[in-house]
Amino acid sequence: MTSDSALRIIATSEADRQVGQVVQQVMQEVGRRARAAARKVALSSADRRNAALLAMAEALRARSARILAANAQDLADGKAAGLSASFMDRLALDEKRLAAIADAVAEVAGLADPLGRVLAEWTQPNGLRFERVATPLGVIAVIFESRPNVTADAGALCLKSGNAAILRAGSDSFRSSTEIAAAMREGLEAAGLPGDAIQLVPTRDRAAVGEILSGLSGTVDVVVPRGGKSLVARVQSEARVPVFAHLDGNCHVYVHGAADLAMTRDILLNAKLRRTGVCGAAETLLVDEACAATHLAPLVAALLDAGCAVRGDAATQGLDARVTAATEEDWATEYLDRIIAVKRVPGLDAAIDHIERYGSHHTDAIVTADAEAAARFLAEVDSAIVIHNASTQFADGGEFGFGAEIGIATGRMHARGPVGVEQLCSFKYRVHGCGQTRP
Repeated sequence: MTSDSALRIIATSEADRQVGQVVQQVMQEVGRRARAAARKVALSSADRRNAALLAMAEALRARSARILAANAQDLADGKAAGLSASFMDRLALDEKRLAAIADAVAEVAGLADPLGRVLAEWTQPNGLRFERVATPLGVIAVIFESRPNVTADAGALCLKSGNAAILRAGSDSFRSSTEIAAAMREGLEAAGLPGDAIQLVPTRDRAAVGEILSGLSGTVDVVVPRGGKSLVARVQSEARVPVFAHLDGNCHVYVHGAADLAMTRDILLNAKLRRTGVCGAAETLLVDEACAATHLAPLVAALLDAGCAVRGDAATQGLDARVTAATEEDWATEYLDRIIAVKRVPGLDAAIDHIERYGSHHTDAIVTADAEAAARFLAEVDSAIVIHNASTQFADGGEFGFGAEIGIATGRMHARGPVGVEQLCSFKYRVHGCGQTRP
């Protein structure tokens, strides 16, 4: 190595170190401001928080031209970078989608106040009365990719539940998210709440993610990742604070022997193709051999004719020359594309075993007229969401009546399934006495 090359490496390393220090300082300040804002939001009235949410919705509508212009720049960059069609679909905004985002924020205002709810109460023999009461979590950091609507959804849900939010958008949606976050801040301040209650990380530098995962000197209480498998895996591996997340959404539709064919076809096409890039999209079709003779061929044909590639087992391949062979990897793959894996299974037990082996504990559905089979499936499939006779694409907080969601959690602690306002609360105990002392 020449001395000039060595000097360039040293200079680059020093520059990187300085940039890292700046990012660290910026993020520490973001954390401090979020913690201060969280205190004020937690003590604010439900009416004030609702007024802020309605003001945010109006600000989003008023800023629509600016938001869409920013999104057009993000889309142009994404196209130049060769992003996939499904990724671009998640990134794209138009007037209809933006109106839906604003409406969703306003709908959150209409939800019941989750704070102060008495979750349980009892009295001990000594006369002490105990209450378990819902409280905010504190500061919630959301790290997401591509979906600019998460900026509004996450900010609104955090505010409704009395929390402060630190939002780290992906570089692909940075411009769109910045404009949306500005509208959220405008709504907060219009209602007399601190604008710092919803902060978008002001840098695209990936070092900011590492700072968040460190907990920002104790100011972050929980992290929620919304993005691809690599992002979620990193968050789960490196985070020093609790995480609400799902690694992937390998969702199944199981067609039981007592399934109505017409209903099954409608459910399957919606579950797979309504939006292929969402985590609730079906990725594997399991067909019971009890109805395979009548159901498998028309279902595979319907998928193929709708432009969905089918990767099947031997039984499925024999039905249509357009079907390609499924590999072991296919059974465990979240495609997020117009691709589905198809397998004939011997019965309910085999379907449940397949889902347990290859599934991701996200969302799985059974189609059947047999109530007993449905009850077994719903009881024995260990997923956050289990569905009978409906599309897996109902795996969405809005569809659950939560107003919106901050993500789908597939863990088993605290939050599971769509994470709405109630799941963004913790609790504390209130104890009422009349002079008792402990012997």
